[in-house]
Amino acid sequence: MAAATAAALIELRDLRKDYGGQDGSPAVQVLRGVDLQIRQGEFVAIVGASGSGKSTLMNILGCLDRPSAGQYLFNGSDVAAFDADRLAWLRREAFGFVFQGYHLIPTESACENVELPAIYAGLPEPQRRQRAAALLARLGLAQRLDNRPHQLSGGQQQRVSIARALMNGGRIILADEPTGALDSQSGAEVMQLFHELADAGHTIILITHDREVAAQARRVIEVRDGSIIGDSGAAPDAPAQAMPDLREAAASQPPARRWRDELREAARAAWRVMWVNRFRTALTLLGIVIGVASVIVMMAIGLGTRQQVVAQLGRFGSNLMYMAAIGESSRIPGRSITLQDLEAVADLPNITHVLPNVTGNKVVRHGNQDIQTYVRGTGAGLPEVQTWPLARGAFFTAEDERELASVAVLGYRLARELMPEVPDPVGQMVLIGNSPFQVIGVMSEKGALSGDRDEDNLLLMPFSTAGAKVFGQREPTYTVMAVADVGRIQDTQQQLEALLLERHGIRDFSIGNAAASIAAEASTRDTMTMMLSLVAAVSLLVGGIGVMNVMLMTVRERTREIGIRLATGARQRDILRQFLTEAVLVTLVGGAAGVGLGVAVGLALMAAGVPLIFSLTAMLAAFGCAVLTGLLFGYMPARRAARLDPVVALSTA
Repeated sequence: MAAATAAALIELRDLRKDYGGQDGSPAVQVLRGVDLQIRQGEFVAIVGASGSGKSTLMNILGCLDRPSAGQYLFNGSDVAAFDADRLAWLRREAFGFVFQGYHLIPTESACENVELPAIYAGLPEPQRRQRAAALLARLGLAQRLDNRPHQLSGGQQQRVSIARALMNGGRIILADEPTGALDSQSGAEVMQLFHELADAGHTIILITHDREVAAQARRVIEVRDGSIIGDSGAAPDAPAQAMPDLREAAASQPPARRWRDELREAARAAWRVMWVNRFRTALTLLGIVIGVASVIVMMAIGLGTRQQVVAQLGRFGSNLMYMAAIGESSRIPGRSITLQDLEAVADLPNITHVLPNVTGNKVVRHGNQDIQTYVRGTGAGLPEVQTWPLARGAFFTAEDERELASVAVLGYRLARELMPEVPDPVGQMVLIGNSPFQVIGVMSEKGALSGDRDEDNLLLMPFSTAGAKVFGQREPTYTVMAVADVGRIQDTQQQLEALLLERHGIRDFSIGNAAASIAAEASTRDTMTMMLSLVAAVSLLVGGIGVMNVMLMTVRERTREIGIRLATGARQRDILRQFLTEAVLVTLVGGAAGVGLGVAVGLALMAAGVPLIFSLTAMLAAFGCAVLTGLLFGYMPARRAARLDPVVALSTA
């Protein structure tokens, strides 16, 4: 007995298996103290009626299930000490399964089904393809490599299943009713294959209820009511396949393929599933596509509108500060802001231009046309400071200001209303009171910053001329100052206030800048853009929920496939990677399509005159969010798939 024990490949000691009992219901005993030894190279048939426990015994022998009590020794190692990965390694390296229902993955070809165990063993693609093709050719299926299971007969499918069992060596073949679904001729052919494999040294464990099939084995074990009631005894020694060293396997993890190979194989299988279910995939993609496209278009519209608003407001001076006297100082001579103050202001750092302005409403006359308009005496640097080019003629110069030249520049609208019949107002004379002024230029159209004054309905002249000949005052009504660095405009304003407080002793002035109003308007636009983007992101979220629902349904539909993968040696992380890859691939395709759709819609809107600015950051963010959606919403279904029990998964209809 000791010699037999030492030579045993598989040894069961008082093995028991119960089902139920966890919720208070009585436990059902399926296996009742089974003692069994199987040596390498044996051809064993385990025979018994339905419900006798033979299939449960096979699941435990193949490490698909664990016993409730007792001991299972494989090649001298206690299987109870194996974790999930080591059990997967054992199924992959030692066992090959042949099932009554064939258990082939319907979306994979015959060759791809045979390759499955080698994928999880990390065999490179060229080698596993070559080996799978050789095995199928050996079993008479050389012309059927690319056929799917539904294109094969029952006997051919079973031969594919046998080839798969032999892919990683198939040292132990576990066959569960392998002829039960076959006609007599196909069944005879399958049994002949088993005899050949037994002669070649493979250990064959055949589970059947057919005593004629069992009689062809070299050892017959009969099971009834969970106990062994008969055993024809061990067959004479036969050549045996070398077994993997489990002690060495326990010390190190099984070799893994490089991550690129793993990802490529998972992506290939995922793409196949997507293509087979392309209509459902398209519906799933729709939410992702709409979400990504909406985010891109909304962000582009927001950025385009923001830039347009900032550009329009910028024409009124986003880099400008405005200063005026207030209170009593604005009415008492000598206490208002003076030209000497402005000379000191011009010396402040970050100040590039200082334009004194004297303003008021006056009647301007040309021929028989009288118009009351806004007259502004200002400096020669106005076109540069306020980014306001001329439409015709020229602007007055610093020399004109020094000489109090009687020249004027008309606003775009004023020129049209004052001289409607004159094609070119340059050179014409206008009267303000009794003082004549020569028109030397016409400003370009600008529009109104607010509803109280139209910037195009004004007349511009040198500050000195306006003070002396039109308004009779030397002090400016207000002053415009340009800064070099808009980012430092608030600091510059504080320095300016400190300077005037030092010179005046009291706060008799007011200072403001257009940057605040532009920033407020831009902020409002940013808020609207954010709101629109959030609305678009909701559709992306809905698309993610759709991905999760479809993946949950996919796991349910492909439960048997998961069981097949687990039986052929897949680890939990392999299953997790497979289904996560499918979820991410869906969102990758959806994200790419969404980017394309978003760009197409954006270009169409641009052609229609809508201001848009495409943001590469927004595109990458939307695409990244789509991929992240696949990871987040695909994880739960993938985790559920990875945790399925192999026996339950294989038994799912």
